[in-house]
Amino acid sequence: MNKKTCVISNLCLLLWFALDMVGMSIDGRILVTSSYTEDGVFFLMFLALFIWYIFKDKIGKYFLTVWLSMWFLTQFLSHWYFTIFGPSEGKINYFLDTIKLISSSNIYIPDLYHILLHILILVSLINMIIYCVTSRKLKTVQQH
Repeated sequence: MNKKTCVISNLCLLLWFALDMVGMSIDGRILVTSSYTEDGVFFLMFLALFIWYIFKDKIGKYFLTVWLSMWFLTQFLSHWYFTIFGPSEGKINYFLDTIKLISSSNIYIPDLYHILLHILILVSLINMIIYCVTSRKLKTVQQH
């Protein structure tokens, strides 16, 4: 895994997450509402850690990886937990008007925006973990 792949995956994640800051509708259907007041600090933290990683790779890669891990866990607990364990009525009602890949009136299934967000977080996290491990192994090999 190289740094370029990690930068591209995190940049895609950043751009997708930016939609959460401004909101977006397609043909009158909500992809994501503007949630800057709820998620703005989270967005700025991700942006800062991403920039830190770009310019200070040696330590930045670890902070970004930890952040992505916490973010994925937060998203799991905020969305998929309700899909797996319930209760999901509140979640179904909250995301009622958003674009869905799979609609359900009795089980909460995350909407299109959140499914893609979770995939992008997971891809970026996996890329960063691989990058951290391989760059560490490379450093160890170069020292010997």
